[in-house]
Amino acid sequence: MKPALWQPSQTHIESTHIWQFMQHTNAKHGLTLQTYTDLHQWSIQQKHHFWSDLWDTVGIVASKKGDCIVSDDDLMPGAQWFPQAKLNFAANLLKYKDEQTALVFCGEDGHRHQISYAQLYTRVAQLTAGLKAYNIKPGDRIAGFMPNVIDAVAAMLATASLGAVWSSCSPDFGINGVLDRFGQIKPRILFTTDGYLYNGKRLNSLERVASIAKQLDSIEAIVVSDHIGTKVDLSALNAIVPNKAMHWDDFVDASTSEIDFVDCNFSDPLYIMYSSGTTGVPKCIVHSVGGTLLQHNKEHLLHTNVSRDDVLFYYTTCGWMMWNWLVSGLALGCSVILYDGSPFKTPSILMDMAQNEAVSIFGTSAKYIAALEKIGQKPIQSHDLRALKSILSTGSPLSHESFDYVYQQVKTDVMLCSISGGTDIVSCFALGCPILPVYRGELQCAGLGMDVQIFNDAGQSITQLKGELVCASSFPAMPIYFWDDPQQEKYKQAYFSQFDRTWAQGDYGEITQHGGIIIHGRSDAVLNPGGVRIGTAEIYRQVETIEVVLESIVVGQSWQDDVRVILFVVLRENALLTDAVITQIKQKIRTNTTPRHVPAKVIQVAAIPRTISGKIVELAVCKVIHGEAVKNMDALANPEALDLFVGLPALACD
Repeated sequence: MKPALWQPSQTHIESTHIWQFMQHTNAKHGLTLQTYTDLHQWSIQQKHHFWSDLWDTVGIVASKKGDCIVSDDDLMPGAQWFPQAKLNFAANLLKYKDEQTALVFCGEDGHRHQISYAQLYTRVAQLTAGLKAYNIKPGDRIAGFMPNVIDAVAAMLATASLGAVWSSCSPDFGINGVLDRFGQIKPRILFTTDGYLYNGKRLNSLERVASIAKQLDSIEAIVVSDHIGTKVDLSALNAIVPNKAMHWDDFVDASTSEIDFVDCNFSDPLYIMYSSGTTGVPKCIVHSVGGTLLQHNKEHLLHTNVSRDDVLFYYTTCGWMMWNWLVSGLALGCSVILYDGSPFKTPSILMDMAQNEAVSIFGTSAKYIAALEKIGQKPIQSHDLRALKSILSTGSPLSHESFDYVYQQVKTDVMLCSISGGTDIVSCFALGCPILPVYRGELQCAGLGMDVQIFNDAGQSITQLKGELVCASSFPAMPIYFWDDPQQEKYKQAYFSQFDRTWAQGDYGEITQHGGIIIHGRSDAVLNPGGVRIGTAEIYRQVETIEVVLESIVVGQSWQDDVRVILFVVLRENALLTDAVITQIKQKIRTNTTPRHVPAKVIQVAAIPRTISGKIVELAVCKVIHGEAVKNMDALANPEALDLFVGLPALACD
């Protein structure tokens, strides 16, 4: 067995929430659970006990829990969790009404603002009263087109306090991208800011808001929060959408200080999230009040070991599900950091923030960690990160070499948690665990209560072999439905078309000998040269170690009745893809993987297309090189990059 990069001491283990939960479980149920594996197996086999005990442990605020934990448990989709429960999502995130810091906003320009739990409660109360004046009812949709600012959180909480449904896009979305999303759900109120900052540029939001609102008749009011200015002139906006736009202070009721939280069913809608693919109009994925709350509480308390004295940060925008995940940290009373802007406005800007704010849990993307290494950052030498106890990474598989980099150049005694889930469940299938060791290249464990397995093509469970990542039994954070999908046809097609009554996530993965998980890439991007399945992450891992390569994307090209591997690379400034560099890349891949992994072609490009949440789009590139149309271009942060892959002469020859 390979050595661990991080091993918790017994003292540390016994101080964690998950250890204490396991001892409570043993005492309550007369068990002798000793390891995480024991606890995980119990949480699957006795899921009604697990989720009920979790509810009590995290202290869910509810007017009623009910005796029934799950009905129709064997149905996926169809299981009903806590069908008798009555609760409110916002009430659980606003239960601490004290002077401890709830939210800290940090902008890329150095602007900083903080708000206490008491102040946040009051701000939400005043905003809720403003929504009530528009007779917002349970089930109504409220939309946010906002940067990652405190008022975005307040708007979400005010929405949830009334049992209404929140949906958001970050302001870097194009007009068509927003209309593809909000046009389906028809929001009644639109929250926005006057603009936002990114990479030193001040960008106006209101011109796009005008175009969006003009095409969405459902919008009754546009509420503008100050961000880059003060009391911006709204006359131009109101000329386009008459009498709809108003400033935040004119919308709220400043005389209100209390919230009358609306009781919701566990499975009532809370969030509408959007698939980020480029194969068509985004799917509108609807998540529940109780499922989201309970799942996030589990992941924060037990897997991330969040306490009230923690400072929790995740680099995200309001258009990525990690924003929803991050904000749920308020339910445990910690301080949540909101950063808006470029993560590379200066090379060390996020590490500076981590030091200045004494961040204890730092979340980011695998791309960010790889980029830090590429630009030569060594925070272990340049920053005081003594408060930092955990680093979380998601968005794409974290390479083995990035694990090495974190422990060598960031911090030696940090728990590095590569986590994996998705917008589909607004949470994770695989997570960190503070009582388990960290192994190079592995996610530590499957989440509690999640029957995560790897299936082969025949639907058989396998270990230490690659296959489809599935969840074999129901869980509370499953979407309740897709918007405008009354027969659940799109829902079932998305997750249940591959295996009967088993959720298939679309990830190509592997369970290791000690219960860890390796994600080898998206299943739909798996390469298949000569009939051998290859996960794209296996190739990226090798290419990223080449000094001259900044980033890469690999796809399969149909060629002579087979599939050949095509690797596109972005090189450092002024670098050229010489024969020597190509040889170096191919040799690195051949030496550390197999001859099947070696690309038939290595081609230099100036940029790689990504979604707005930062994920590379292998399927879109694959379509382009095969002459097929790419739909939903507004899902891309840089759609112009796709033009770089059109009609390449190198792809028309051996």
